[in-house]
Parts: sequence; C-alpha cells; structure tokens
Amino acid sequence: MYQGIVMPLSDAVKQQVVSMLSAFCDRRVPAEIRGEVNHTFTFRGNSVTLYENRAQWLNRSQLIHMPIAQFRLNPGNGEWTLYCADRNSRWHEYPEIAPTSHFDALLAEVDKDPTGIFFG
Repeated sequence: MYQGIVMPLSDAVKQQVVSMLSAFCDRRVPAEIRGEVNHTFTFRGNSVTLYENRAQWLNRSQLIHMPIAQFRLNPGNGEWTLYCADRNSRWHEYPEIAPTSHFDALLAEVDKDPTGIFFG
C-alpha cells in the first residue's frame, strides 16, 4: 500500500470519476424516491467516498449520511483500491477484488455487491 504524500486527483481523473459516479448514483436510485434515498460522493486528496443518504425512521425530514465505499488512488502506480466501511465507519480494504487501474471495475464490484458488504 502506498504510504506517501496524499496528492489530490488530477482534473482529468477527477472528471472521469465524477462522470462514472454520477451515472452510478442516478441509475442506482429511482428518481421518484430520491427525496428519501440518494447517493452522493465526496473527494478528499486521492480518495473518493460514496455515501447513501436516507431519511431517518422517526424524523423523515432528517437525512442519515452512511458511507458505502471508498476508492483510493495510489499515485505511485495508478491503481485504485476499494475499501468498505465497518459498523463504526472505519475503512478496510475490500479483499474480493485486487487493486486495478480501472476505476469502473471497482464501481461494478460495488454495484454487484456479491458479499453484501456495501448495500446489505
């Protein structure tokens, strides 16, 4: 694992990731329920985190912001690594897919969710 300085993603890489994640978020949640459930993502340094936002059970006007997955780019070799969150929102490397230079492959793994770790 790369332990060096955390650099922000280049504009070109960030633009590609925004495009893929925006399409994923739009496809994953039907438009008619996006007021109660939606997916968003944020960037920090060389990582991007995908979240699910949903209305609280007792107070539907309040949203709960839950981490789904995190993708980290190793600037040394250009490979992305997929992480999953535990119940305490701590990140752990997802063992079912190796780091890859293909961000879309990791996003497809999250979408398939064969282990149930991302969406249950």
